[in-house]
Amino acid sequence: MSESKILNELIEKYDDEQSLRPDKLDQFIGQNEVKEVLDVYLKAALGRNEVIDHTLLYGPPGLGKTTLAQIIANEMGTNIRVTSGPAIERSGDLAAILSTLEPGDVLFIDEIHRLPKVVEEVLYAAMEDFVIDIVLGRDSESRSIRIDLPPFTLVGATTRFGDLSGPLRDRFGVVFRLDYYEVKDLAEIVVRTSSVYQTEITEVAVNNLAKRSRGTPRIANRLFRRIRDFAQIIGDGVITTEICNLALDKLGINENGLDQKDLNYLEAIIKHFGGGPVGLDTIAAAISEEPGTIEDVYEPYLLQEGYIKRTARGRIATEKAYEELGIKYYKGIF
Repeated sequence: MSESKILNELIEKYDDEQSLRPDKLDQFIGQNEVKEVLDVYLKAALGRNEVIDHTLLYGPPGLGKTTLAQIIANEMGTNIRVTSGPAIERSGDLAAILSTLEPGDVLFIDEIHRLPKVVEEVLYAAMEDFVIDIVLGRDSESRSIRIDLPPFTLVGATTRFGDLSGPLRDRFGVVFRLDYYEVKDLAEIVVRTSSVYQTEITEVAVNNLAKRSRGTPRIANRLFRRIRDFAQIIGDGVITTEICNLALDKLGINENGLDQKDLNYLEAIIKHFGGGPVGLDTIAAAISEEPGTIEDVYEPYLLQEGYIKRTARGRIATEKAYEELGIKYYKGIF
């Protein structure tokens, strides 16, 4: 089957889609192993007329954790309540959220690793027994009240699986890791996005954009919107290969999907610190970036693609990083 025919079939498949965020599991592109297992869990829970077990989704940002939480709620035919770990500062905040849930509802907590310890401890009973214990008053006048909760599903999302406490991790019955997307899946996402935005894009441009999206749907969709702006102003609205490459070059995205921050990171390790090993905080200070941002946003892809290694002594640039920067690599010197 020709590429143009495949492209046309994909466009027709998504013509009726009105949102970049799919509503159902069969509309979700990529993460096939996760989808296959999740489909079993959803159908089993529906067949027993039960809520699906509490679910933990982890992996780099932009891979679809929020979308999957919404899909779980849609597939179960329930509502979803969305919040984040930093937004729940006190146990009373959590109690206020939990007390509004209806039977079967999904509570999605993004950045769940950032829940305060006191809130996390209240969450344990809510997850296990569907109750919350609230302490009122102080010292000798304090008293505890128990509030019964309807059965619900907690879906937690985190980019830092290792930062979750053991007791919290153990209370999730379903745990999925989301991995970076393959180029073919990203290409399908780009086609779907072009259909939603009613913007024509050539086959080669689809593949070029997919290859330079760091394996991440969120980045692919963000770049698509910016390329569409270029197509509208300097072209006739059609995203051609030339316009796609021009826009990505202007945005500082090279042919391997690395941006200037990635290159600055690699350059700092190689030129400032002899290729490593060097600590995260030292790199962060050298490139004026937050350590958490480096660890959550930049390093996962660079590790995945083999540009760096993490060791007990710090980060080390690989031969591939030297080649990316056009710097001669001396094997074995480090």
